[in-house]
Amino acid sequence: MMKHVFACAMALASLPGAPAAHAGEAQPLRFILIGDSTMARGSGYGDAFCARVAVEDTCINLARAGRSSASFRKEGRWEEVLGLLRAGGAYRATYVLIQFGHNDQPGKPGHSTDLATEFPANLARYAEEAKAAGGKPVLITPLTRRNFVNGVLDNNLRPWAAAALTVASRQDVPALDLNRDSYAAVQAMGQDAADTLAVAPRPADYVAPATLPGTLAAPDAPPPPRHTATQSAFDRTHLGTHGADYFSRMLRDELIATLPELGAHVRP
Repeated sequence: MMKHVFACAMALASLPGAPAAHAGEAQPLRFILIGDSTMARGSGYGDAFCARVAVEDTCINLARAGRSSASFRKEGRWEEVLGLLRAGGAYRATYVLIQFGHNDQPGKPGHSTDLATEFPANLARYAEEAKAAGGKPVLITPLTRRNFVNGVLDNNLRPWAAAALTVASRQDVPALDLNRDSYAAVQAMGQDAADTLAVAPRPADYVAPATLPGTLAAPDAPPPPRHTATQSAFDRTHLGTHGADYFSRMLRDELIATLPELGAHVRP
């Protein structure tokens, strides 16, 4: 009798239109985040994004403050990512979310990269090696800084964003233009509201730096004026709880718009 039931089941499974068994259907997804402080724990949106990932999936935030597309690799951190990808058999897919640019800009020895050559080459190499190790790379353009000049948000990271988008197109990998979306949102809210996204409240005596982050002062420029502003963790690059939540939601929306199949895996 049991042999007959088994034979009938096998026959039904072979019929046209019969549902196929997919061994990997029950496997979870995994997200690995790499980047700089605007994605890192305690100063960026990465942990807030991971909190949106469905509980049955896995999200690992490996972004670190101060890193560029060059120094992240030099420190051996990328090898850690490749090791995770090579040992990723328990996951149906691993998406590697990659955001660099802030520390690739001029002014940080050992981290800065050349925009025309080194920066795009670094991103392309990350994408190529992630794919070769079985991952699904997703390039993210750098989150805007929040410095206004005469009422207009200074977006000196846009050239790095454009370079990332070009690499994504050439590598045929998804790209999330967080720089575009964050710039539009911050420009619309204005300086005062944008300052509420920071790690700490803006001190009453805060004085903006004479040379904005990501730019270099002219060699013959006078030194910035001295002042005795209150010591504070406030700045216009890093994120507190409110900022992390705000931009993680923005990134989530970008991700689902680009990869709709992930909608059930990252909560609104």
